[in-house]
This record gives sequence, structure tokens and C-alpha cells, in this order.
Amino acid sequence: MMAAQGQTVAFAEVATPVGPFELAVTEIGLVASGWASRGRLADRLDLAEVHDADRTALAVAELNAYFAGELKVFMTPVDWRLMSGSRLRVLRALHEVPYGTAVTYGELAARSGSNVPARGIGSIMGSNPIPIIVPCHRVVAGNGLGGFSGGEGVETKRWLLTHEGYLQPTLLDL
Repeated sequence: MMAAQGQTVAFAEVATPVGPFELAVTEIGLVASGWASRGRLADRLDLAEVHDADRTALAVAELNAYFAGELKVFMTPVDWRLMSGSRLRVLRALHEVPYGTAVTYGELAARSGSNVPARGIGSIMGSNPIPIIVPCHRVVAGNGLGGFSGGEGVETKRWLLTHEGYLQPTLLDL
């Protein structure tokens, strides 16, 4: 949890093809997002809530553009305060993985300069507080998609990677 030292958070929800997506934005930037309820995000953050549509507007607009196929690079500022140490290094390296590409767990470990083994990278991906903008869906196993804890699980990951053009659509997508 974050200490509430005069900091506040504004929430917004974006309707997406992979389910409602919640955003939590501090004065610094996007601090949490995902398919969790607003209440679960608020409990984790322990910050005073404000109603500030201007604060959330950029993240909302960018996610809408991403899901419309019109955005490939997010400019939304990220508030990294929930992360530290190796987890922070890994997630910052992940933040740089480009749209339409993927890396393996081992490749992400090497890119991050951390000593985290591939299995540990998987745990960090599963606890990523800012999915999509910090694109844990772009991390795949050497022998397949690997896991995904957001939305509907691996089906959401497959949808996101197909949306970005990394995976080819299947007959089910047509």
C-alpha cells in the first residue's frame, strides 16, 4: 500500500472489447489499472479519491484509441511508486517492449539487467499493477503464449496480441 501523504487518486472506467478496464491516476500518473473492480484498486492504493475527469482524460483517450487500432505508443505518464527493486527494473524494461512484438520471459530478464529467473519474471507479470500500458501481454513463453492473469486469462492475452498483429487471427476471430 502507498502512504497517503497528501496524494490523491482519480478513477475512470474504459469499456473495451476484453471487458471493463479500470484506471487509477495520481497527480504523478497512472498508478494502477486492470480488470479488477474500482474498490479493489482503491483498497490497494489507500489514497484519497477525487473526481477529476481531466486527470484521467489522457489515459482514457489513449486506451480508446489503442482499442480502436489507432494508437501504438502510450504517452500516459506512469506513477511507478508501487514498484521497487528488481520488480521495478523488470516492469520498466517491459514498458519499452514495442507494440506488435513480444519477448520471452528469459529475454525480458536479460533486458531488465536483473538476476530474476524466467519463472520469477512470470510472477512479476502476474502482479503487474498496470497491464496494457505496461504490456505484460507481450511476454510469452518460449513454447507458446504462457499465462495471463488479466481479464479472461490467456484468451485476453491472445486477443491483445492478435489486435497488435503479433498473432494471426484464427477462424474464431473472423
